[in-house]
Amino acid sequence: MASYQERWGGLLLPPASQYDGGPKYFDADSPEGTSSEGWWFEAGRQRTAVPYAFMIGPTGEFGIHANHWVPLHATVEGWIEALALTHHASMWAKQITKITGDDVDGLKLDAMKPVPEVQGLADTWWRGADSLVAIYTGEAQGLSYPRGRTALVYSGLDEWGLYGGVGEEPSQGVEQS
Repeated sequence: MASYQERWGGLLLPPASQYDGGPKYFDADSPEGTSSEGWWFEAGRQRTAVPYAFMIGPTGEFGIHANHWVPLHATVEGWIEALALTHHASMWAKQITKITGDDVDGLKLDAMKPVPEVQGLADTWWRGADSLVAIYTGEAQGLSYPRGRTALVYSGLDEWGLYGGVGEEPSQGVEQS
């Protein structure tokens, strides 16, 4: 907790597109757990009233704790990268499509590559030829509510929109069945 607070404490965050905006700022608080299962602690205060807390897990994962622990990203840096990518993609996409529940299963991601910087666990990002896809399953898992799965498809992106001016050659776009 001390090293987390030293590195991240007080960092004001932009709103997330999901999780009712996410935590407003990072601030370590309220350790929970046991020495046998590991310790979690609050990552920061929520922007709105949500039925879970944003937590840092036993091995540094960033996630939510509702009915149970759901790691969203392998690290705090992964959450921050996802926030940055959300902002970037929403600025440059010609269209943003929201898909929810079982329709998320219809996304064709075979020709896309995962975005490793977000270190996605329950929440993942995918990059195609002209699109980015964010898939959010944390609330669905944590609240046992499968219809809560959400995907945002940011389409109509050029190389700058896909990579911010640096990166590899794009593959192919996303299809929906």
